[in-house]
Amino acid sequence: RTAPSTTSWSGRPDRLAGGVRSARRAYLDYSDFAPVDPRVLGVMRPFLEGWVGNPAARHSLGEEARESLRAARAKVARLVGGRPDGVVFLSGATEANNLAVKGIALRGPGRHLVTTLVEHPSLSAPCRDLIKAGLEVTAVPVDAEGRVSPDDVRRALRADTCLVALGAANGESGTVQPWKAIAAVTRAAGVPLHVDAVGVLGRLPLAVEADGIDLLAVSANDLCGPPGVGALWVRPGLRLAPQLLGSGQESGLRSGTENLAGAVGLGVAAEFALREGAAETGRLVALRDRLVEGLAVRCGSLRLVGPRQGRLPQHAGFVAPGVKGESLVLALDLAGISAASGSTCGALTGEPSHVLRAMGLGEREAQGALSFTLGRWTTADEIDVVLAELPPIVERLRAASPFA
Repeated sequence: RTAPSTTSWSGRPDRLAGGVRSARRAYLDYSDFAPVDPRVLGVMRPFLEGWVGNPAARHSLGEEARESLRAARAKVARLVGGRPDGVVFLSGATEANNLAVKGIALRGPGRHLVTTLVEHPSLSAPCRDLIKAGLEVTAVPVDAEGRVSPDDVRRALRADTCLVALGAANGESGTVQPWKAIAAVTRAAGVPLHVDAVGVLGRLPLAVEADGIDLLAVSANDLCGPPGVGALWVRPGLRLAPQLLGSGQESGLRSGTENLAGAVGLGVAAEFALREGAAETGRLVALRDRLVEGLAVRCGSLRLVGPRQGRLPQHAGFVAPGVKGESLVLALDLAGISAASGSTCGALTGEPSHVLRAMGLGEREAQGALSFTLGRWTTADEIDVVLAELPPIVERLRAASPFA
């Protein structure tokens, strides 16, 4: 099925996060939702509007669909640096993390998992759920910058450890984890390693085969692809217990008719990330540093969370002692700036960030978390808007706070 050209578009979306984009709004919340690249939408459109078959169908339209699915699988495999037959299309990184953790743990015979104290809920929740099934979980600590020590992982391993699972980087602290060194530990012990690659793919060098990773979670929207689509790369030969049973699609690991348009969109987004990622990373680092260094001068009461170096190129996280992060986000929104406080996926609990608490911050300090995540259409003008608007907001809220 012929798709439109995808090489000429260079503008930016006219809508962000479901609303008409204001010329003055600074959108710095890409980790929660990244606008879909119009070039990706252009390739997806024929699969949403035209006559497209089910990939399992035996007629010609089904054959076309299978070929499109195969091509998308190959593109994702090139991005992650692994074999195409290891790519399993899913609904997103949350499902990928659940399938990796439960798929390994429930296959037997090992009854012990290792993770960390700073993981995204989509990793930590299935680990906790397995405790109800009689498995044991060890969560290793992190240092003051949120970094996991490979030696701590090594000490946590047991004879019955069946999986080590962690994020390649943390979405709240921005800290990049030493996944290669941890992979060397797990490989020497013969224990599979699952890595949640959200935030890292397309921005930092990562290759599952070369780095010794056994399972890898991918999110399409993290790559400016469609939301509700993702993938799990599984090292060929590694056996998992499927979590969705049915007709046996995706090599029996994820039953249900494939989201063909979504998979195609993920493939195209992966292709752009592989081709344009290095240049985009350099641009994001420059903008991130402009923000961090500008706030250090203009707003001394803000403290950078995580390391100054060794962090995600698109991430700048802070704490404002004496001020609640939610209040900062609302005040910034009124000023035309979209930001976040902690993990949106974990915000329903109303508890201080478990990530910041694990890094040694007190409860009140952890409540003042504020994070900015940059993306494909972030501009220097948007950074300058934050530099102008945020310092007086912080000082005004601090002055009104009984805890400042």
